[in-house]
Amino acid sequence: MSNVQHITIADGAHVLAEADIRSSEYAVQAQLWVEAGHLPTGTRRDLVDAVLDSTTAEPGTPLHLTLPAGDAEMLQRLGERCTGVTARAAGATCQVDTYTPAV
Repeated sequence: MSNVQHITIADGAHVLAEADIRSSEYAVQAQLWVEAGHLPTGTRRDLVDAVLDSTTAEPGTPLHLTLPAGDAEMLQRLGERCTGVTARAAGATCQVDTYTPAV
């Protein structure tokens, strides 16, 4: 059985970033999107934190994420919070494989 969540980060009525998360007992998959252009400082970091903090998966569960290509702030935050982070380009996205962090 799969658990589906949606996260939104907004500034008032303006959506800045979103994520869709699908969890099972075997893995967590997340797709993260951010608004084009300049965003308030920390928006990307906050989105990664929200995704990692929202999962109820056991620590060490495989985590597969799709990020916008070239988003260094998101990759850096994943590296700070997770272990074994690997990333590869896939068109306009970046595919990241890692494991859910300990709480």
